[in-house]
Amino acid sequence: MPDFSDQDDLARENDHRALKTTVRDRVLAARRALPEDDRRAAAGRVRRALSDLIEAERPALATAYVPVGAEPGGADLPDSLSRMLRPHGTLLLPILLRDLDLDWAEYGGPASLTVGARGLREPSGRRRGPAAIAEATLVVVPALAVDRRGVRLGRGGGSYDRALTRCASALVVALLHDGELVDELPSEPHDRRVQAVITPSGGLVRLG
Repeated sequence: MPDFSDQDDLARENDHRALKTTVRDRVLAARRALPEDDRRAAAGRVRRALSDLIEAERPALATAYVPVGAEPGGADLPDSLSRMLRPHGTLLLPILLRDLDLDWAEYGGPASLTVGARGLREPSGRRRGPAAIAEATLVVVPALAVDRRGVRLGRGGGSYDRALTRCASALVVALLHDGELVDELPSEPHDRRVQAVITPSGGLVRLG
């Protein structure tokens, strides 16, 4: 008798990918439709919640990213985080590698950012290697949506799923707009989960 298990697995995988694409398209469309004033107000509330978290956790090393477009936190998120971490903490930002893995370098202020792969703004300082994220105790990640189990939906490149495999004990927090914390998302074996999210209206929400 033929073994159809592989075909069934492939069909489920294709279904999950199709559903992820649908959710991504909806979230991105909703973000593009946000008025600029609403984006700025939401970014401010997200940063205040991050400030409270950093005050409580006092991480010696944190990682984050440079938001693009309507991503939560606003384009000046790294500068805000860097001020929050002083004087006891250091902030690393990602550098996208050719294989879509992430390297890391210390954030040295707005002038230290250069345009890197895919038009992303990246730190120009000394690279610390992909394993540098393992030393962080707070990891702030982008997401399009997260569910109540901590399943995170990214843009589909897999960069953060790979990077988060190196985080043994860090608190991994995704930044979202209101309405992007949902009951359930499709997940695949390679998807890495987050422990908490921050939304403008809900603040910090721990998951799992």
